[in-house]
Amino acid sequence: MSFFDEADEPRGGGRTATAPPRPRRGLPPKPPGGGGGDNSQLLVRRGIAIGAIVLVLILLVVGIRGCLSSRKESALKDYNREVAVLVQESDNSVGKPLFEVLSSRNNAANPLDLQAQVNELKVEADRQYKRAKGLDVPGDMKGAQQNFLLVLDLRRDGVAEIAKRLPTALGNAGAAAAVNQITGQMQAFVASDVIYSQQVVPRIKDALDKNDIGGQTIAQSRFLPSPLEWLDSQKVAEKLGAAAGGGGAATPAGNPAPGTHGHGLTSVAVGEQTLEQGTANRITASAALAFNVTFENQGENDEKNVKVTVTIEGAGRPISVSKIVPDTSAGSEATASIPLGQSPPIGTPVTIKVQVAPVPGEESTDNNSAEYPAIFTRG
Repeated sequence: MSFFDEADEPRGGGRTATAPPRPRRGLPPKPPGGGGGDNSQLLVRRGIAIGAIVLVLILLVVGIRGCLSSRKESALKDYNREVAVLVQESDNSVGKPLFEVLSSRNNAANPLDLQAQVNELKVEADRQYKRAKGLDVPGDMKGAQQNFLLVLDLRRDGVAEIAKRLPTALGNAGAAAAVNQITGQMQAFVASDVIYSQQVVPRIKDALDKNDIGGQTIAQSRFLPSPLEWLDSQKVAEKLGAAAGGGGAATPAGNPAPGTHGHGLTSVAVGEQTLEQGTANRITASAALAFNVTFENQGENDEKNVKVTVTIEGAGRPISVSKIVPDTSAGSEATASIPLGQSPPIGTPVTIKVQVAPVPGEESTDNNSAEYPAIFTRG
């Protein structure tokens, strides 16, 4: 036995067993349910992501609404400002110079010069109407816009008609009729003022209030100065210096012509409604309320400058308006259309008194006047 053989022998004369290999350390066992911890974290992350998306959407919606609200407020304010500019231009660059021209007849060298000046104002009035028609109108202002266009349309057409009638009114043949037609256009101007104050201004204010817009000034308007003067054809003739202006109001100088004189009241109507005596007439109040008084010349003579008056009594201070009819023909009817020029009392019983003033030489006035009980209601 060699040296090396001895070294390999185990001690004690037995064989030594080989130690078993150590097991490898593996991964910890998975919990029951197959990876629930990872799923929980995933759900949490998804919830956070969804919440963030919802928050962003809410902020976007709020931002968009805020932008839309701001744009709407700006549009309403802009419309109010544009109406103010236009209506003030109408008053100051058309109305004011128009009545200065019509009141300066004594300084005019030629009636055609007056007509040319009024025609220039007609062009300006038409330009203002077209500008108003082209306004960017917010939805809440549609009603105001419709009435505003009507206001400017009445003014434009009234100025055009006055320009057309001026040469005749300042001549001799047909002067009285032309003056009466010019006076009739003043009723359109009254209507425009009433429509603006009763329809345009309240509708603009309502639109601003509904959208909680404060601090705004709504322009007022008065196109026709001194309505009681310009609605009187005799006074219009005097201001124009027209041939129809000679003679007094309802009482011309001198003795009446031979034969009978006088008028009889035939009917009174408001729009299509003919008023009746002895019963309560329910009348719908409107922005352009006018009384159409029809009467007949029952004498043997033509008459001039016949005054017709409408008075409303019974609700505070009486309202009284008049009109001069330049001419009436013997045996023929005449009609005076008399605008009220203001809002009547609503819901209170009143009495409407209508009178055709006596003319010189008129002996019986029993049928010159009538009274109508009435109640004005809202439209």
